[in-house]
Amino acid sequence: MWHNFIKFLIFIPLMGISLTSCLPIQQPTTAVILPKTVMIPNLSYQLGSGDTLSLKIFNQEAFTGEYTVDGAGNISLPLIGTLSVKNLTLEQLTERLRHKLSPDFLINPQITLQIINYRPFYILGEIMKPASYPYVNGMSYLTAVAIAGGFTYRAREESVYVIRANDPDKKEILLSIDQSVQPGDIIRVEERLF
Repeated sequence: MWHNFIKFLIFIPLMGISLTSCLPIQQPTTAVILPKTVMIPNLSYQLGSGDTLSLKIFNQEAFTGEYTVDGAGNISLPLIGTLSVKNLTLEQLTERLRHKLSPDFLINPQITLQIINYRPFYILGEIMKPASYPYVNGMSYLTAVAIAGGFTYRAREESVYVIRANDPDKKEILLSIDQSVQPGDIIRVEERLF
């Protein structure tokens, strides 16, 4: 009798496992889907006017600080003076600094360079508050419109025209409202036809 009872106790869980493996797989209802619009800054980002950099050189307090790229694309550093950084990546700027500092000032300088504030984006056209606004990583054009007070009643809401800051031709491109803003973008919301 106990023998049959033990077989029954083993049989029930095995039967449950085999039945659950026959059920269709359901996706969890609380799944988080990341938007395709998230922009992750990478080493190929090119510096421009309005970017603020944090510079640290190991054991060299005179160089440590925050530097904002001016309208001409330059920063001014102690001992080095004015240095053009426009259209350089962080990696290129690090190498340029290393070259400027060694061997005259430092031997093998250990440089840490970060962007702490990106240049602002500009938005105009059929929105409530056209102006420049601070860039926030991962924002979409819809987020930019929301920051600028939203659309006017005449706005074309599904797309925007954009001039990229690093485009030498300054050519407007038509982009979807859910794509990612880049630092320095000039965004224009067009009026709809009807």
